[in-house]
Amino acid sequence: MKISQPELASAAAASQTPAEELMGADILVRCLQAEGVEYIWGYPGGAVLYIYDALYKQDSIQHVLVRHEQAAVHAADGYARATGKVGVALVTSGPGVTNAVTGIATAYMDSIPMVIITGQVPTHAIGQDAFQECDTVGITRPIVKHNFLVKDVRELAVTIKKAFHIARTGRPGPVVVDIPKDVSFKKTTFTGYPESVTMRSYNPVRKGHGGQIRKALQLLLSAKRPYIYTGGGVILGDAVAELRELVDLLHYPVTNTLMGLGAFPATDRRFLGMLGMHGTYEANNAMQHCDVLLAVGARFDDRVIGNPRHFAQVERKIIHIDIDPSSISKRVKVDVPIVGDVKEVLTELLAMLREAGRKPDERALADWWATIEGWRARDCLRYDRDNTEVIKPQFVIETLWNMTKDDDVYITSDVGQHQMWAAQFYKFDRPRRWINSGGLGTMGVGIPYAMGIKMARPQSEVFCITGEGSVQMCIQELSTCLQYNTPIKVLSLNNRYLGMVRQWQEIEYSGRYSHSYMDALPNFVKLAEAYGHVGMLVERPQDVEPALREARKLKDRTVFIDFRTDPTENVWPMVQAGKGITEMLLGSEDL
Repeated sequence: MKISQPELASAAAASQTPAEELMGADILVRCLQAEGVEYIWGYPGGAVLYIYDALYKQDSIQHVLVRHEQAAVHAADGYARATGKVGVALVTSGPGVTNAVTGIATAYMDSIPMVIITGQVPTHAIGQDAFQECDTVGITRPIVKHNFLVKDVRELAVTIKKAFHIARTGRPGPVVVDIPKDVSFKKTTFTGYPESVTMRSYNPVRKGHGGQIRKALQLLLSAKRPYIYTGGGVILGDAVAELRELVDLLHYPVTNTLMGLGAFPATDRRFLGMLGMHGTYEANNAMQHCDVLLAVGARFDDRVIGNPRHFAQVERKIIHIDIDPSSISKRVKVDVPIVGDVKEVLTELLAMLREAGRKPDERALADWWATIEGWRARDCLRYDRDNTEVIKPQFVIETLWNMTKDDDVYITSDVGQHQMWAAQFYKFDRPRRWINSGGLGTMGVGIPYAMGIKMARPQSEVFCITGEGSVQMCIQELSTCLQYNTPIKVLSLNNRYLGMVRQWQEIEYSGRYSHSYMDALPNFVKLAEAYGHVGMLVERPQDVEPALREARKLKDRTVFIDFRTDPTENVWPMVQAGKGITEMLLGSEDL
């Protein structure tokens, strides 16, 4: 993760600060200023009141008061995903920490650079079951890249430097800094924020092995059925331009994971769509039947390849580029492992490709494309577009894409059927425009993500695509939207069910819909209005586009649109648990 020039300049200026006697809380704020932090999302409590007092006395960092600590971490997470910067959240001890755990785990699973500052009881009270005490280090250890307990105020500045360095370098991730209350009010001499930090135990590899890259090139050029499979690592590593140049030179088919959408333009004919459990027929078949697979910044997770034994049935050569050595050959044995920063590795691969002056086998590639076009002709994303009686959820997404495809737009989603429809039907051509929870699959992220993005990109349109189940998990943040004037547009595909649960119950549990029906939904229009926003109810397909147009005209208002969609609609294609990625259900006729 690159550090911007303003951040470097700010850090350099702070490092020249003359020696001062400062409280720990003031030192913390100075360090955050030196890191170029713009926003902190948080919620106050006893253990962090000195920190809040220090924030009150400055005006370069804006604190955003959320309504729940989970939303604080999600909002900082959304900010980080959209900007590439480190997101920062601040919570108090005890329940403040435990409420933040879901947000921390969400960021960890998707490798998002974040620093979460947590309050702790005074050092002398740690381990004494003090009021609002919990073992923050122990609780968060499995869901962070690293965590720190600062017991000495003299270590605070260097610890913050380490936290930001760890969060943004290598494979990014969240870092927790736990600060006891007495550390925040004790004083020490502050001579400035460290310019650099060295950790013997942490030195991530950036440059790939030249010999391995050359092997990869030879495999790619000799391939008869090549395929490029990319994940969120391409976006996190800012390697989008290099990926697109590679495809322009080779003209090989490309697929993205859910987290990688936007790394390659979805409107480009060489893009086969998302792959995996709800991926396209052509993307999954190409993955299974290619002879050389180039995996970049992806991890072959269960939602992508399905059953590993089924995937291994077809002989193929696999090249895997990833910054994290633990991700390579973790689930699938690879032939050419390349550990390194994806941007640097792809840059070197491109240089070798130009130097080689060789071209792929054009006849074999033409045959491969003919096979792919045969798969594509199945039109696996078809649905009843002519229905005038009930709103199809796919139609809402397609309408939104047609209206906004040329505009400065960010799309967030919660988790469930609506998330998959958004991934399938909104054609993302740019990176960092699709913000959702992939690895953990966290419901409730949509509105906080949208808030974080709108703070970072106030001139952009931000749409949250959600469902009536997910949206209620953090719906209280509509209050935050009003207080901080973050006018987002919430599109609820309301089918009166926990849709993805209902779909699985229909297919796997003989239609026994155990606790997946929403029996007492609120009036979302009145609820939005109660929070000070605009609410709309849309029940007919012909009203979808006018409602979206009206919402977009209200540029300075948060708008909640309750779309009443077909409760029987399922997400197709679908790969059932334990099946291979080519063993797809393309519709109800396959049941």
